[in-house]
Formats: sequence, C-alpha cells, structure tokens
Amino acid sequence: MTQDILDTQAFHQRLDRLRPSDWARINVVGSSGSGKSTLARQLAERLGRPLIEIDALFWGPDWSETPDEIFLPKLKTELSQPSWVLDGNYDRTRSIKWRDVTLVIWLDPPFWRVFWQVLTRTLRRALFREVLWSGNRESFTRSFFSKDSILWWSLSNLKTIRARYQRAMSSEDCPHFHWLRVRSQREMNTLLAQVDSAAAQRP
Repeated sequence: MTQDILDTQAFHQRLDRLRPSDWARINVVGSSGSGKSTLARQLAERLGRPLIEIDALFWGPDWSETPDEIFLPKLKTELSQPSWVLDGNYDRTRSIKWRDVTLVIWLDPPFWRVFWQVLTRTLRRALFREVLWSGNRESFTRSFFSKDSILWWSLSNLKTIRARYQRAMSSEDCPHFHWLRVRSQREMNTLLAQVDSAAAQRP
C-alpha cells in the first residue's frame, strides 16, 4: 500500500472523528500559496465564525512589523472570542493560538500547486495593486527582485514548514485538539462537505 493511500485513509479517519463542537476554534496553517486564506474565508462564512488574519494584526503601514509586545496581546484579545477561524502560521504564537484551539487544518498541497498559486497570486496583487493589510500593496520589485520576495520565501521555506507540521502533528504535546492534513483538491472538497454538515447541526 502506497504512502499516498495511507495518507488519504488517515485524512478520512481523522475527519470522521470530528464532532460539531470540534469546529468551534480553527487554525488554518500551511506554506504561503497553499490556499490558507481562501479556505479560512470559506470556513468562516460557512460556519458563521469570525475570521482572524494574523497578517492583519502583524503588518503595519509601509510593511512595518508590529512589535511583539503589541502584536501578541492583540492576538490574545482576538482569540478571547468563543469561536473563530484563524488564518496564519507565525510559529512563535503557537502557545497563544493553540491554547484553546479545537482543530488545526494543515494545507499541504504538492509543490507544483503551491508554486502556481503563489505565482498567480503575486502577479495579480502586483499588477492590480491590490490593497492588503494596513493599506499595503505588493509591487513587482518587492515581489520578485528583493530579499523580501514572498515568492522566493514561499518556495524556499516549503520543506521547512512541512517538516515543522509533520513534527507537530505526530507530537503528543497538544492532545486537546484535532489535526487535519489536506493534501489534494479532492480532500478539500470532502472537507468542505463535512463543514456544511457541521454547520447544519449548529443549534
């Protein structure tokens, strides 16, 4: 039996074990370009949960970084709500964001999909000058020709992020929440169907 088949079986087993209450506080994680923000928005809309973007809390005007003494309390305040969908990694916030989380969804698509999604997203943002957090915009220079290139960061850190979440998922340090590793569009479609079922069971 191949590893892909084993991983697919594990995904369905984990998904089948989820109860409606396990969808209360969700953190969507994964590499840049994995589809985190898209899935987080879909989950928030379908479940009727507040959407929290860690990037929106961290990035200030002109791509300034919010100091941790301000950033971390802001995150704690946002997560004090009884339910939410949290979009983002920021590994140093793990003790805060996973304290009360009920489900962590790790998006782990293949390299080619990550590359295509981050490339098309970056081109779209730069070409149409989309407004991001705190009024920031991505430019062609910043996106492709600088040390802050999100395209380069995403592709160069994919292996590191995958190893990080493989370790976290196999760890027994956080037994109070569930994990789901989503590796394909088929699994994504199955997940969203389960979300609709969970939403229908809400009181």
